[in-house]
Amino acid sequence: MNPVFVMSLVDGLLATMILSGLTFIFGGFVGIVLALARISPLVPIRRITGAYISVVQGIPLLVLMGLSFFGPSLLGIGHIGPLAAATLAMTIYASVYLGEIWRGCLQAVPKAQWEAAECLGLTRTQRMARVIAPQAIRIALPPTVGFMVQVIKNTSIASLVVGYAELTYNAKLINNATFQPFVYFGIAGFLYFIACYPLSELSRYMERKLDVEHR
Repeated sequence: MNPVFVMSLVDGLLATMILSGLTFIFGGFVGIVLALARISPLVPIRRITGAYISVVQGIPLLVLMGLSFFGPSLLGIGHIGPLAAATLAMTIYASVYLGEIWRGCLQAVPKAQWEAAECLGLTRTQRMARVIAPQAIRIALPPTVGFMVQVIKNTSIASLVVGYAELTYNAKLINNATFQPFVYFGIAGFLYFIACYPLSELSRYMERKLDVEHR
């Protein structure tokens, strides 16, 4: 087992975590906007947002990667790099799912809490910021952390289309040079496990803790 190849896989894991972090930052921001739009009092906004989410959820992530990588060049906007293309595709993908997760969590706050905040004379923004959001965040933590595990694993799709040098991409290159798939893909799988297992355990811990506190 060549130490240089192993370090290449570690570098790939770092690239995977960078893409995952960017996805959660940008996808989370867009997801919040989508979640709020989905519970907007304006019916047209709710319908347009719902239609957009349905369309994006119906498109495979692999296709989104291709559109993000080749689309700007075909439209005359210019070529974008692998990381930018992968981040764009992953942001679109993650935002619709996070938006639906968070929309469900906002609506899971008891209706009495919404009515009580309204009776206090708070504006809609104040009700959301001071009363609803703090409760919804507690509900949203476990599924959000769990979804991050899926984001980390789905970054591997970036290697298939945009050629972003993340963990799976580096493992594939090393295998092509060494013809030792069980060794280097096995190490890659172990590194994915190292990245994902703590998040999975954190998600389970939050679920148990919140379940106990709500009893």
